[in-house]
Amino acid sequence: MIMSSPTLLTPTSKPAALLAVKTKTVTAAVAAAEPPPQKQTLLRRQFLTLSAATTLGAPLIVSTPAAFASSDEEYVKDTEDVINKVRTTITMDKENPNVATAVAELRDVSNTWVAKYRREKALLGRASFRDIYSALNAVSGHYISFGPTAPIPAKRKARILEEMDSAEKALSRGR
Repeated sequence: MIMSSPTLLTPTSKPAALLAVKTKTVTAAVAAAEPPPQKQTLLRRQFLTLSAATTLGAPLIVSTPAAFASSDEEYVKDTEDVINKVRTTITMDKENPNVATAVAELRDVSNTWVAKYRREKALLGRASFRDIYSALNAVSGHYISFGPTAPIPAKRKARILEEMDSAEKALSRGR
């Protein structure tokens, strides 16, 4: 049974009376603002003609912008940082007092990396992205399920480190 507070049941002030609002008819103003149908057709034709002329007359530029190259370099740098962080964190001794903070830092780094790069359509097909994403899923799933101080089992650790190695090779090859 849910009990409510008596202050929630009793109002603290008297409700004010609502003021009557007079409405005005504005049908004449609305009708005058709309252009006649003939004028709308003319404006639409002018717009379509102008947009077609600019689209067909402009040369198509297919070169890659410089911003993509810098974001690719940024991806490589960020991914290498994540690889190093994962390796150092999962190879720490379980008696090390800094394991919990290292796992918390790894969680922040991995969440930032995933949030930054998972929406990039150009990166989704890369082998490095696939391997890192899979490894981060395994690591974060382990620490969420078993806690930040629980050691990763040997088979899982070997698979994660193998994915890190293959991601590193793919990064060095530009994949």
